[in-house]
Amino acid sequence: MSNTTQSAAKFLAPAVMLAVLGGFAAFLVLQPPEQASRERPPPRLVVQAMTLAPKDYTVMLQSYGTVQPRTQSMLVSQVPGQIVAINPAFRDGGFFEAGDILIQIDDRDFKADVKIAEASMLEARQALVEAEARSEQALRDWERLGNSGEPPALVLREPQLQAARARLASAEAAVTKARLSVERTAIRAPFAGRVLRQTVDLGQVVNANTTLGEVYATDIVEVRLPLRNSDLSFIDLPEQFRYDTNATDGAIVRFASDLGQGGQWQGKVVRTEGAIDPTARQLFVAAQIDEPFRKSADGATPLKIGQYVTALVTGKTIEDALIVPNENIYQGTFVYVVEDGVLDRRRISVSWQNDVESIVAGGITAGEQLVTTPLGQVSTGTRVTISGAADADRRDRSQKAIASGTTTASAPTP
Repeated sequence: MSNTTQSAAKFLAPAVMLAVLGGFAAFLVLQPPEQASRERPPPRLVVQAMTLAPKDYTVMLQSYGTVQPRTQSMLVSQVPGQIVAINPAFRDGGFFEAGDILIQIDDRDFKADVKIAEASMLEARQALVEAEARSEQALRDWERLGNSGEPPALVLREPQLQAARARLASAEAAVTKARLSVERTAIRAPFAGRVLRQTVDLGQVVNANTTLGEVYATDIVEVRLPLRNSDLSFIDLPEQFRYDTNATDGAIVRFASDLGQGGQWQGKVVRTEGAIDPTARQLFVAAQIDEPFRKSADGATPLKIGQYVTALVTGKTIEDALIVPNENIYQGTFVYVVEDGVLDRRRISVSWQNDVESIVAGGITAGEQLVTTPLGQVSTGTRVTISGAADADRRDRSQKAIASGTTTASAPTP
């Protein structure tokens, strides 16, 4: 082979290979794989869902307050004198019964006043007897002298008789007042209660109207509870019962506290305040707890005056209510439901809600599938599969087949 022919072959060989490779690439481009021509199904989002079912729902209104005595009094001395005895129970926090003597003031001066008043009363009584005798004697003298008709009042000594009667009445009143002063030297408990504050002690000399201490009754305590304005339509307020002949007691209230070992108490709403609180711009109701200081069976710490408590007030029962957990409501306005295998974003209206759940007034209906899986910003129309729905369908088909007798028993394995 000549040198010219060899040189031409060296240049032609690479060109031929490039042409072959180009043709093969064109074939691949013009003939795509079979899988590429198939339409792939869009991915499905797996979610959990619950079927919305209406039910009767009792609204529980959340509130709070501090424990305050219903009956609270300032003990004040009505007579002056020195304190000669103090009941051991008359100390801060002490318990006492109705009628117990809490403080004794020296009563010797007042007993002496009683004896003086009794002596004056005896003198006045004697003077009245003498006046009555003179009046009777004047009447006999008038008749003995042969005078006819009614004798004049002056003849019968009527003015003197009335003055004697008045002096006796005044003396008797002085005795009563002196005896009352003796009684008032013993400061008695007006009710069964507890000492909130003691301001005097043994040996102290007090005047009339001196404050001796502050006490409160232990039979009932009250808690002042604020209600949100949006909650007022979901509770029967006690003020409505005045004109309702079929009215029942106030709403039941459950109280709880984490003070000490904690505890729970039950009370009821007894009255509504007459005006909206100007500071909080809310309506307050008063709830009572009976026998708040009795020994608790669960060992809870007894209630304390001024103790902070939380409250659940029983409101109205809503019939056929749709209840949705708050965690399934996004931005407070919409939820996701599954309709025909796709997501549907629904705007809802809420009539009432607490920290956990809401009563839905519109936007969804009973029987719809509410998505309970937490979702972000998912578009309406996204195809989804409800978790467990496929397994449930297979179980339903299997049960139907067994019920109809169309199942085929498998042959035993040899």
